Amino acid sequence: MNRNLLKLIVACGAACFIACTPPQKAETEKWSERMARSEMKRFPEPWMIEKAKKPRWGYTHGLVVKSMLEEWKHTGDSTYYDYAKIYADSLIDADGHIRTMKYLSFNIDNVNGGKILFDLYAQTGDERYKIAMDTLCKQMAEQPRTSEGGFWHKLKYPHQMWLDGIFMASPYLAQYGATFHESGLFDEAVKQILLINRKTYDHATGLYYHGWDESRDQKWANPESGCSPNFWSRSIGWYGAAIVDVLDYLPQDIAGRDSVMQILQGLA
Repeated sequence: MNRNLLKLIVACGAACFIACTPPQKAETEKWSERMARSEMKRFPEPWMIEKAKKPRWGYTHGLVVKSMLEEWKHTGDSTYYDYAKIYADSLIDADGHIRTMKYLSFNIDNVNGGKILFDLYAQTGDERYKIAMDTLCKQMAEQPRTSEGGFWHKLKYPHQMWLDGIFMASPYLAQYGATFHESGLFDEAVKQILLINRKTYDHATGLYYHGWDESRDQKWANPESGCSPNFWSRSIGWYGAAIVDVLDYLPQDIAGRDSVMQILQGLA
């Protein structure tokens, strides 16, 4: 099963227990295709994901559609590519504007859907996709930050970093940097991973708190550390998945790469 489909399982909050001997490669492909086909049957139009009543730009949609693109590359079956393209074309207009996205909300979740556009742009050369990608990159350049440069999760969540925010933006920035030769984005992606590690890691358990409030204004914030009171398995999964995805695009000689690897190994 490819990595993005495993992420889809995490995102859906599912736990899969399969008692069997190790499957052969063909059987592995069969399971991933079964999962993808079941989602396509449940949601004939990809904007319907999460039982949406009308098209909207959302991080869950981006996650599922990105998984479909990975399945297309895994199997060579264009059905999955076509499904992904339907989503992009239902949300990106003729001028490259992303419908339903509220730019000034500075919601870091906006960025996750942009991960599907790299493949679509590479295949089609359609400038609408590039304009949308540039918009998301611009949002992150203007995103409100903590005093140390950490991205706020949303404008309405001031001074807060969440583990899932690393998944939403850092892999996108790293891939954008690799694709369009913006090397400064590698440093940005690494910075966010290392910063939230310092703020949310719990030495007693080896786990990460879900959120951190620099201001300590939130009711949930620990008055000393600023951390949330809970570990959330899904957000820890987001963080691990984010690191793996960033490493796909991070140059070997980039500063901080070794530290990112150490975090991943420790988390594993």
